[in-house]
Amino acid sequence: MKFFIPFAAFGALVALLLFGLGNDPKAIPSPFIGQPAPAFSLPRLYKPEQKISTEDMKGQVWVLNLWASWCVSCRAEHKVLSRLIAETKIPTIGLNYKDYGTEDYGDEALQWLASLGNPFYAVAVDTNGSAGIDWGVVGVPETFVIDKKGIVRYKFTGPVYDQAVDEILIPLIEKLRKEEG
Repeated sequence: MKFFIPFAAFGALVALLLFGLGNDPKAIPSPFIGQPAPAFSLPRLYKPEQKISTEDMKGQVWVLNLWASWCVSCRAEHKVLSRLIAETKIPTIGLNYKDYGTEDYGDEALQWLASLGNPFYAVAVDTNGSAGIDWGVVGVPETFVIDKKGIVRYKFTGPVYDQAVDEILIPLIEKLRKEEG
């Protein structure tokens, strides 16, 4: 019997690993799907004296993209995200997550956008990460699609890529735009 226990444990471990390999690592469930978007009111990167909030986006389909200048994956997704925004004309808030400037907050974010381009409708600054926590962020980048009623309809974890834009995000955005608000 003692001889059987290590084999049973090994078999259970192999089964668990096979189960994990069969799952999509990008498909992290979000408790916010079908729920109202968590509210935030944050300073704008380019005009910190002004705020941008979820209330500003009510009545339209929009996207929230969490990114940071220190995030390598965010840099990799930027071109694809810019294409999504340009092709769909989707209002997108870039939520700059936990960037710390040298003298003034946002220095790194401003430099990052100056070098890569700024496709965003607005850039909100979340220096302490509290808005990201409210949205259940597990890491950046993360992208959310919100409908006209302010309901989170989709969450994309990790960098968006061309196939996901073409097969998931654009069709969803078009569908949500056709729905009555």
